Amino acid sequence: MSAVRIAVAIATAGRRDFVTGVIARIAGQSRSPDFIAVCPARPDDVDRAALSGMGVTVTEGPMGLCAQRNALFRHLEQADIILFLDDDFVMAADYVERCVALFEQHPDIVMTTGAVIADGILGPGLTFEEADRLIAADHGPAAPARLAEVYNGYGCNMAIRMAPVRAAGLAFDENLPFYGWLEDVDFSRRLAAHGRIVRSEACRGVHMGVKRGRSPGTRLGYSQIANPVYMWRKGTLSGSRACAQMGRNIAANLSKSLNPEPWVDRGGRTRGNLLALTDLLRGRIAPQRAAELN
Repeated sequence: MSAVRIAVAIATAGRRDFVTGVIARIAGQSRSPDFIAVCPARPDDVDRAALSGMGVTVTEGPMGLCAQRNALFRHLEQADIILFLDDDFVMAADYVERCVALFEQHPDIVMTTGAVIADGILGPGLTFEEADRLIAADHGPAAPARLAEVYNGYGCNMAIRMAPVRAAGLAFDENLPFYGWLEDVDFSRRLAAHGRIVRSEACRGVHMGVKRGRSPGTRLGYSQIANPVYMWRKGTLSGSRACAQMGRNIAANLSKSLNPEPWVDRGGRTRGNLLALTDLLRGRIAPQRAAELN
């Protein structure tokens, strides 16, 4: 067993059954994590009885993805690596083993993100059965697994070397409320000052993209504008990237509003975009204002 201690950490909200299913599948890992911890938004967002015997600890923190992840940082002070998973991400059976090996072999890497075999966020979402089938059919990269330098980790599966995080006093920005839109980019760019951020084709899994538990459309639409503006002002997102991000969101919401996908509240997102743009013109835009919307 490696001397590196790795923890799997999951912040969850409104997906009680899904987080249980994700954790149950961790038992099939070829290398077990040293710690598994969950931080729910509300006490009833985890089924403690179902999780008993799985080696899981439950910690508490304020509601909001960034605040919950920070609570997990504090709770997992003994871990050398913390692998943040979304509560709807299913790992291939060798994910943890390959993740640990990667950090051991490359001491200059501070963050890795894995290859997403399928991402249900782009459609109506995937079931556990579909995720299991996709993983079973996946044979990994055809060539030796390569590393690609990336701008940021993808928050659904994002492993972090904790030594530089603790030395620099880094944390997720709790000014990004609720779902935390782009919180992975913001944290990645601050961590990038301390080492490499890479995507590994060897660490693989499926993001089911479950729609339950997500922010209402208006709040998310507001965050799609307010968060990039906030990050540009603080220096974790360039002006060009912020504009491109906002432009894509506005264009997608407007173009699809007349014939929206059944699983996306395009009308709410468009309304949120417009409210944020109005606040921007008035000089009062801030991510926290999303909390005032329904």
